[in-house]
Amino acid sequence: MQEEQSFYISERYVNMTVVSIDHFRQRSQDELTETGRQHEHRMKKESVMLEHISLNKLFRWSRQTECVPSVVMVCGVPGVGKTTLMQKFVYDWVTGKLYQRFAFVFFFKFRHLNKLDEVSLEDMIGGRFPHLERHLGHILQDPGKLLFIFDGLDESSHDMDFTPSQLCDNIKQSVNIGMIVVSLLRKSLLEGCSLIMTSRPTKIAKLASQNTDVFQRVCEIMGFFSGERRMYFDQFFQNNVLSQMAFDHVKRNNTLYTFCYIPSYCWILCTVLSMFFTTQRPSNDQLMSSFPKTLTQLFGTFVSNILTNHSQGISDASELMASIGRMAEHGVENQILVFDERDLGSFCVNTSSHLFSSFMIEAGHSSNVNFSFLHLTLQEFFAALVHYLDYSQKKLQTLLGKTNIYADSRAKIFLCFLCGFLDKSTRSLLSFEFSRTALKDVTSWLQASIADVPHDTDIDMGKCLNIFACLFESQDRTLVKECLGSNRNFAFPKVFHLTPVDCTSLAFVLESCRETEKLDFCKCAVQSECWERLASVLHTIKIINLSFTGLKDSNVQFITSALEHHECRIQHLCLDHNRLTDSSCSQLACAIRRNQSLRKLNLSHNTLEGPHFCDLTAALSTPTCRIEELFLNYNNLTDSSCSQLASAITKLQSLRILGLSHNSLGGPQFHDFVTALSSPTCRIEELFLRQTGLEGRSCSELSSAVRSNQSLRKLDLSGNDLAGPHFGDLMSALSNPACRIEKLVMEDTKLTDEQAPLLAPLSNNTSLTHLDLTSNGFKDHGYIIIKKLIQQSIALTEIRLPGLGWSDQQIQDLKRVHRPGLTLKIS
Repeated sequence: MQEEQSFYISERYVNMTVVSIDHFRQRSQDELTETGRQHEHRMKKESVMLEHISLNKLFRWSRQTECVPSVVMVCGVPGVGKTTLMQKFVYDWVTGKLYQRFAFVFFFKFRHLNKLDEVSLEDMIGGRFPHLERHLGHILQDPGKLLFIFDGLDESSHDMDFTPSQLCDNIKQSVNIGMIVVSLLRKSLLEGCSLIMTSRPTKIAKLASQNTDVFQRVCEIMGFFSGERRMYFDQFFQNNVLSQMAFDHVKRNNTLYTFCYIPSYCWILCTVLSMFFTTQRPSNDQLMSSFPKTLTQLFGTFVSNILTNHSQGISDASELMASIGRMAEHGVENQILVFDERDLGSFCVNTSSHLFSSFMIEAGHSSNVNFSFLHLTLQEFFAALVHYLDYSQKKLQTLLGKTNIYADSRAKIFLCFLCGFLDKSTRSLLSFEFSRTALKDVTSWLQASIADVPHDTDIDMGKCLNIFACLFESQDRTLVKECLGSNRNFAFPKVFHLTPVDCTSLAFVLESCRETEKLDFCKCAVQSECWERLASVLHTIKIINLSFTGLKDSNVQFITSALEHHECRIQHLCLDHNRLTDSSCSQLACAIRRNQSLRKLNLSHNTLEGPHFCDLTAALSTPTCRIEELFLNYNNLTDSSCSQLASAITKLQSLRILGLSHNSLGGPQFHDFVTALSSPTCRIEELFLRQTGLEGRSCSELSSAVRSNQSLRKLDLSGNDLAGPHFGDLMSALSNPACRIEKLVMEDTKLTDEQAPLLAPLSNNTSLTHLDLTSNGFKDHGYIIIKKLIQQSIALTEIRLPGLGWSDQQIQDLKRVHRPGLTLKIS
């Protein structure tokens, strides 16, 4: 057994990514999911942002604590490889590769120490390493050459008070195990020794209130990045063809691939696939149809393969599953990971069964024997399974009623398993009789839980995504429709982090609905891999808001594929405030040519200026395009774009609203744009040209469009320098009987008192209802002209005049003379 373990550690060990982290950061979500979020997010960061800690650097200078550490904490979620990393550390020390300054390395597992009450440090070491007992007096005289490894703080049943109030300073004194460990950490015992401790993140987060500066380095195992996952598969199968086939199929499965950052999940996946490969040589189609899609199917297949390889009767197997399940449920509910013989007796677990050793690991010696499940998630699988094999209405409904009170979301994966058995094909993996009443109870709970699916951003979308994960596990599209009812809006709160796992569940829900009204990701942190997950369902949604999501050119293909779908329902698409460049224009252009549903497209706050922008405008000119609202604000467009836009607005007769604000359109080719506005085929009703670099001479060009265009209702020229002799041309055009403009916005257009008389013709405009002159330089002349405008205009219903610097008396005078039905906003 020792030789087999050495072979694995030395020849099949795959490096895991270990990084320095801040001390004991809080965890708000389920550990596995939370780390999954951060893992994928950190993968995208520059490598300089992460301080990678290899085994040979654990005791080197720490940037965070600015010292050479002697006490190190290594944390990581269950199954991520904390114990394996420690075993590799010991192996490298034994073989002379690392840390030869340590003469002795003492490896302890907290689960083995749980049976010890009061004991001395000497007895604790002697009990674990009896061959050293006679030499301990000499060994412990040189603490600088000693390293203690304590593995699994989260499994300890002893109280750990890290404050220095009560410590032990005598290696022969019998005290609580917790005090011995803390005394070693605090150096009151064996000052000068070194120590490594491992723990789950949720456990050490609870220590934040204690004085935990004793840990001079805190690092976290992030598990496998993509290349390391592939390497693990290669090492496991030792066959390139099988390894490639297995990895490809796992990678296609969104949920399972993401969880592969955890080495133990890789092991379970590889184990399931290897069993499948050994029984047959499946084709790709066979493999895809039989390969597990959900976590419940994965663990169901794993357990099924073990049952198949044992000849034990199905009734005996069911009885063992039920007894193990009750113990597993007790552990999940009370956060117990390690069980003893009393626990097994309490739940009538038959340890003599061959199946028992297939699911549980025995550790310890003689009277100090402990048992734990092969994997923490396997424990949660059995905890869910037992409710179908040994149904108790009271137990099940009590448990379901408590699931929402767990602050650490520890019931999340358990609930996914519970809902996973609602799928008939998943149940068929196990040859057991499942309680129909239990199935109904879980279905009712799921329907009740999803009653609060978001209608707005006030809903806790984190909880909703947990429910969506349960629905995904159920693989029941009819149930999704029944649960959601008429609600078809999914709005996520700002700065919400969406992971590929989240989007896999969400995609399943969206695909089941087929007629979603709105998907709002505005200001969410959406990882690149998420777009691939959602690509197949985006075409079913009417309104999609992807503003502020970090969308890049490489992600646009998933958006355009939705637009090109023959059943595309997308009408409003917001892609503003992202990282798109003109390279995206070609892809968008191709999609727009093939799409007839899109009515509103917002591409503002990107950088679309470039040689490919003409592809987009050319697509807008095609007869099939139906876009009515187009926003291109803040895109670094120059006047060279005006010719391309001119062609589009003359041919795109559906276009009603055009936003071009905050670009640099002032220049000789702006004339082409204005000419197009004057075309009888132009149907634009609202035109936004705020801060586009227009000057006084542009007023003459605009005046011809104002006279000719019969559709234009709103014109925003704010932030341009309109002062000059040509301003009068624009005002005259606005007074023309043919002009239909109803709202004119000219905030901060650098108009002075000298231009004020040029406003007088506006009183003749019978269409103009709203006039905005905010923050211009009108003084006394301006006051007189505007006062007459207020008195004489018969159409105006609102005038905005803030920031003009008039006296209180002038303002009061204007308020007195303004006629009924006219709203005057001055301050």
